[in-house]
Amino acid sequence: MTNRLTYKTLLTLLGALILGVAGASAQEPFKRGLEQISFVPKGQWITGVSVNYSQSNQDNYQFLIVEGINGDTYSFKVSPMLMYCFKDNLAAGGKFSYTRSRTRLDSGSVILDSETTYDADHLYAITSNYYGTATFRNYISLGSSMRFGMFNEVQLELGGGQSKISNGTGDDFTGTFERNFSLNVGLTPGFVMFLSNYSAIEVNIGVLGFGYTDTKSTTDRIYVAHRSTKHANFKINLFSVSFGVVFYL
Repeated sequence: MTNRLTYKTLLTLLGALILGVAGASAQEPFKRGLEQISFVPKGQWITGVSVNYSQSNQDNYQFLIVEGINGDTYSFKVSPMLMYCFKDNLAAGGKFSYTRSRTRLDSGSVILDSETTYDADHLYAITSNYYGTATFRNYISLGSSMRFGMFNEVQLELGGGQSKISNGTGDDFTGTFERNFSLNVGLTPGFVMFLSNYSAIEVNIGVLGFGYTDTKSTTDRIYVAHRSTKHANFKINLFSVSFGVVFYL
């Protein structure tokens, strides 16, 4: 009798366990109650371009220990973007960037004291770089608003370029030519505000990134050198804040 009761008890417990598992699987999945609207609907194209240009000229410029600066400099950057929303609030695409900068110093001096002075003249530097970036975005609306939202953007960037630096004249002339290659992976959150159904203003800032740069330099066509740099960023980079107008077609 004891064995029969034991077997019957085991069968009862096993049946209750099976019913409990079946009931748990039939329950609805856990939801946080966060309702996400279709902020950027499937099928939209996202495109835009940003252009930056700056120029400065110095004529006998003085600042602290720097005196007699004569020269000019400029920098230029253009970056078009094209993305496609393959699912509501999810988009993927790419960017292309071209940057160019030039600095020319005709003359200048660094005066530390009455007996220590460093002079520089005929210094010329020019740099050109190209970058291609694969991007993926996830849009999040702010509440039920269709005008304001946020996005997280993951970026994978490959780039390269060259630069030339020369100094002096005549027999004292020296020059260095460099080629570089870079790889960067980053996370860039941002804020978007729609001005109309098809245009918006975006602000984004870099907060996380890994980068690697390899550079080969040749000086006076004789001396060859290599250098490589690596970096990891886990904080808000205020120097990476960018603004732009984007069109949603």
